[in-house]
Amino acid sequence: MKPRKDLSILFLGKDADPLCLKASEFVKNHFPNSTISLNSRGEPFPNKLMQWKGDYIISYLCPWIVPKELLDNASIHSINFHPGSPKYPGIGCTNFAIYNGEKEFGVTCHQMNQKVDTGDIIMVKRFPIYEADSVLSLTQRCYENISNMFYDIMDIIISGQELTPCGEKWERPPYQRKELNELCKLNLTMSAEEMKRRVKAVTFPNAPGAYIEINGMKFEYVP
Repeated sequence: MKPRKDLSILFLGKDADPLCLKASEFVKNHFPNSTISLNSRGEPFPNKLMQWKGDYIISYLCPWIVPKELLDNASIHSINFHPGSPKYPGIGCTNFAIYNGEKEFGVTCHQMNQKVDTGDIIMVKRFPIYEADSVLSLTQRCYENISNMFYDIMDIIISGQELTPCGEKWERPPYQRKELNELCKLNLTMSAEEMKRRVKAVTFPNAPGAYIEINGMKFEYVP
């Protein structure tokens, strides 16, 4: 199929992720009039992007919450690929799934609203969680499934079909940073089993993990 020169896409992604880089190359090849912005967590949102106007905004592991003013500049759709199932919107989705002992997880493509992870759901891909899964291994499998879902969504756009809600709904309000921070806390009244669950659920490379405070001193768990 020929490149879609009639459509413009603003692709927002994560510069350190190889699957995201491949996805951005796909967009450049098939939508020549598109804009690509790959950035790292902690970088300020590029103000120059606020002037963009076009057809689709695609957020692929994007480190920012996209401003509503920019979302309004997409004439067709603004969509996000969320590394969690509809049961786990918001931050720390893999952490809470591990903590809750879920047997199944998934990734979700949804329309973006001003409030994170509340827009109409377009597609969900589910897969099992294994007993040996860690937050890291589950996150890596999310990224692989997001990559597969991305190309499924691109097939729909390139063929000229409409992206429509699939009928699934978010099952709870988005998890907040304070809830993830609370999950990291241990105390001496917890059972050994509860401590193990929390440690497993918040252990991730180069990220704050489980800790306990005693007499004003903070002791962090080191795997």
